[in-house]
This record gives sequence, C-alpha cells and structure tokens, in this order.
Amino acid sequence: MYRFLLTPRWWGINVFVLLAIPFCVFMGSWQLGRFEDRVQDHRDAGEQASTAKTQAPRPLARLLPVDKKTSGKQATATGWYGKQLLVPDRELDDKRGFYVLTMLRTDDGRALPVVRGWLAGDADTAKAPAAPAGEVTVTGALQASESPGSNGVPAAGGLPAGQTGAISSAALVNLVPYKMYDAWITLAEADSGMKAVPAAAPSDTGLDLKAFQNLGYTGEWFVFAGFVVFMWFRLMRREVEFAQDAELGLVEEAPADTDAAKVSSSDSSSAASSASSSSTAV
Repeated sequence: MYRFLLTPRWWGINVFVLLAIPFCVFMGSWQLGRFEDRVQDHRDAGEQASTAKTQAPRPLARLLPVDKKTSGKQATATGWYGKQLLVPDRELDDKRGFYVLTMLRTDDGRALPVVRGWLAGDADTAKAPAAPAGEVTVTGALQASESPGSNGVPAAGGLPAGQTGAISSAALVNLVPYKMYDAWITLAEADSGMKAVPAAAPSDTGLDLKAFQNLGYTGEWFVFAGFVVFMWFRLMRREVEFAQDAELGLVEEAPADTDAAKVSSSDSSSAASSASSSSTAV
C-alpha cells in the first residue's frame, strides 16, 4: 500500500521535506538567538547606565571613540564655551521643550557639543541662558552622535538659524566654525535653572520593533516546519485513500499528479513568499 513512496515523484517530495524541516528549524533558532541577543544588550545597557552614575569620571580622550561599552560613561573635558545652538522638539518628563547645546572648544582645536540642559516650550534664544565665560571643566555622560529619525530624534529639516535637529558632527559641521568631536556629552548637573538631560541608551540595545520582529519571525519559521510536515501527511493520506479505493474497485486509475501538484505548489509558494521576507531580518 505504501509502495508509492518509492516512486520518483515521492522521492522528490521526501527529499524536499527532509531538507525543508531542518532548514526551517535552523532559521527559527537563528531568529530566536537574535532576539535573545537584543534582550541581553538591553539588560547590559541598563546595568551600564546604573553603574556609570557611580563611577568616577574619566578624561574624554580615554573614552573615545564612543561605542556600546563607553556610551553613558561619565567623561570630563576642559575648554572654553563658544557657539550656542538650540535643539527643538525634545521631550523630558512627557513635556515638550528644547536642549541648549553649547560647543566646548578644547586645547586640541576641536569642539565638543555639550547639552547644558533642557527648557520647556518652543525653542527660543531669549530663554536660553548664556554659557559661563572663561575656562571651564565639564562633567557629563558621553553620548554617540545622533542619527535623524532614530531614538526619538526628529528627521525634519529646514530649521531656523541657530537650531539643529540632531546632535552629530555631520549635522553641526556646517553650523559651527570648528572641527568637531564625533561625540557629545550631557551635563550631570544642568546650568542656570535648566533640567539635566538623562543619558540615552546606545543604539540597537533596546527592545524595539526589530527585536519583536525577530521574535515574530521565529514563530513563522517553526510554523513553516509544521506546515511542511502537515502537507506531507496530507498528500500521503490521499495516496493511501486512493490505493484503498483502487483495491475495492471504486476507482479505475490513480489520481492525476497534477491535482496533488497544484495543492502542493500552491501551499508551498505561499510559505516560500512569507519565508523570503522573514529570512532578511537581522
């Protein structure tokens, strides 16, 4: 009754099933691993932010370049305040306001963007307090350059003179007459009645949409594996039922391979279409 499993058509089906199931399981496990890595990065970032507050500040040069290990660490730098800009549309404690960003010119000729604090309301130069004169030493959390459109950074352009949408060397290069550090700091204690801006977690360390996409794709791949097994049993049962009917003389010839092929190709194509989209997630 099961001799049909040795026919060329069924050899092809069996080989496909034997290859598809481990492939789906492997891809599901890989996506699950990516999700677990993102969860661990999120935990590490939280722990790092907690310990950074109690660690002694270190000179800026020792913490550059900024990466996941140094982001949020307390850094110190000495210099003279120069050009000041406003960073509009920034929220703090669920209120809309703006950052006061001042360039700290250091002895090596470069300028370090320093967020001196946050003020509520629309960005207005009249509200922003002037920076202290003379040589100053600042201490604050080290941050990587921002990317517009990520981590709550507005992507809109066309801002008035004296404002910038993102705090990054690329965004500031045409706004200030200094060479820039590819980093910035937010003061631990804000100046002149402003609120201190807390350090943000490094990029790609939060439980964002990408993390939950990995989790969703994990489920999809395991569903695909189950779908392959289901379709194999479905096709085999049809063949067995036909063989039984043939023995009883209820049918005269084998069911057309095209019928099974249509069912198999239709279901397989829909699964392959979904699989191709999930396999691109990282």
